[in-house]
Amino acid sequence: MSVPARAASLLMLDTMVLSHFGLADRLDVLQDMLLDSDCWTTHVVMEELRAGSPAYAELVAACDTGWLSVAQLDTLDEIRCFTKWTARLGSGERDLGEASVLAAAELRGGIAITDDRNATQVARSHGARVHGTVWLLAAACRDGKQTEAAAGNLIEALRATGARLPCAGAEFPTFARKHGLI
Repeated sequence: MSVPARAASLLMLDTMVLSHFGLADRLDVLQDMLLDSDCWTTHVVMEELRAGSPAYAELVAACDTGWLSVAQLDTLDEIRCFTKWTARLGSGERDLGEASVLAAAELRGGIAITDDRNATQVARSHGARVHGTVWLLAAACRDGKQTEAAAGNLIEALRATGARLPCAGAEFPTFARKHGLI
C-alpha cells in the first residue's frame, strides 16, 4: 500500500521505537527524520523508558529528547480510551505503552508508531492508523532525508540492539518497494 509523505503529521512514538533508537545512539537521526512532524509520546512510555534506564543508561537520552511532547492521558475521556486499548491488546503489565500510544494517537487524530507486531495487527483490525520504523525510514527516503543505503545501515544498527524489524538492512529497498513504501 502506498503511503503519502507525512508532512505535518502527528506521530505518537512507542517505547520500542524510542528505546532501540536510544540504544543504537541514533535518537538524533530519528529527530532529523521527523523534523516536519508533530512528535509525541505518552507518560506511560516515558515511565517504561525510565524503568529500563538502570539496566540501559542510553534510555535516559530517550526520556530527555526535548523534541517530543508528552501526552498524560489523565482526563476521563483519555482514561476511557486507554482502557479500551488495554482491553483490545490484552494488556496486563505488558503492552501498556502500546495501549497508551494507540489511545493518544486516536484521541489526537495521529499515527501510532510501534514495532510491536501484535499491537499493530490489533490496531489495524480496529481501524487505527499505525506504522513502524521501516515505514518511517521509507518516508525519510521518499522525502530525501535518508538514502536507501543509510536506511539499511540504520536498520542494522537497530537490529543489533534487538529491534525486531520485518527486514534486514540489505533487504530494505526490496521490502519497501514490495510493500509500496517507496
